[in-house]
Amino acid sequence: MIYKEFQDLKLSALGLGAMRLPVIDGDTSRIDEGKTREMVSYAMNHGINYYDTAWGYHNGNSEPVLGKILGEYPRETFYLASKFPGYDLANMDKVEEIFEKQLERCGVEYFDFYLFHNVCEMNIDAYLDEKYGIYEYLIKQKQNGRIRHLGFSAHGSYDTMKRFLDAYGADLEFCQIQLNWLDWSFQDAKAKVGLLNEYKLPVWVMEPLRGGKLAALADEYTTKLRSLRPDESTPAWAFRFLQSIGNVTMILSGMSNEEQLRENIRTFETEAPLNQEETGVLLSVADTILGEKTLACTACRYCTSHCPKELDIPMLLELYNEHSFTEGGFLAPMALMALPKEKHPTSCIGCKSCEAVCPQQLKISQAMADFAGRLE
Repeated sequence: MIYKEFQDLKLSALGLGAMRLPVIDGDTSRIDEGKTREMVSYAMNHGINYYDTAWGYHNGNSEPVLGKILGEYPRETFYLASKFPGYDLANMDKVEEIFEKQLERCGVEYFDFYLFHNVCEMNIDAYLDEKYGIYEYLIKQKQNGRIRHLGFSAHGSYDTMKRFLDAYGADLEFCQIQLNWLDWSFQDAKAKVGLLNEYKLPVWVMEPLRGGKLAALADEYTTKLRSLRPDESTPAWAFRFLQSIGNVTMILSGMSNEEQLRENIRTFETEAPLNQEETGVLLSVADTILGEKTLACTACRYCTSHCPKELDIPMLLELYNEHSFTEGGFLAPMALMALPKEKHPTSCIGCKSCEAVCPQQLKISQAMADFAGRLE
């Protein structure tokens, strides 16, 4: 395992993200505790010492399950990260209540790393509003030793990140952003990395494989990459790209089975950053993919908790991408046949509640209307 220095710590370069743990019968709220325990055991035995969870992951079940399993190990053998759930504005006046509950859920007395979660256009004003006391409370917890290192995660724009940094940057120690070779240009991740460099903040990476979307590519792209690195897997290319970025310290991967975990750990046994030619080829593949008619949903599921019609939006967007990219076909109509009519895209009322919390800032209501039209 590669290790990165962070202040006086040595962190495994690969961290285990607890957003996509193994589940039972496809139900994201029902974590398979047995399989998760096996994964954590393998991770601990192969050098991973950083574990990332959050209040809302797996419908609130990630923290207690991960905390229970990690509680079987000496506290000094792992670093635990969680986050204040500012992606939901209803939480803004509950920072003390939520933080205390998180410690209880995780069965710990302190968090090694704690983050303002998902700083974006929707919540930046509330995060900066002194009446909620979020910043003051978290700083106090850091002073009391209940937070060892304080940072933030961001899905917002460059300008939103800068606004947050201008307000709180002096007291922040790291920043977690969505960073991968597709989003290098698509979400302006290159500029965000540069911004964090200016503030001398190390980069924590989320969505290195874009929710698994970069784990497998079309044959033409795979062939092109293998001509340069015959023995490198497609997921490994994504990690090698990140190893090429100087201020990246932590790469989180939401692995959902032990096979993914084993493969990723093998990749992180060595550091083999891409050279200039390899980077150029990979980014050219990104340009081609971005020219295709798809919406870049990562299935984070923030949208589903805000939909008044309780639509499974990530699934519908996946079907929409399939249907629009192939310009028809039978796959989407067949999948929709298994759903009641009230769960079809035609049930979308265009309220845009989902768009207000979408980290990817997708125009979901437009996609649903387009999808319904295509199906008709």
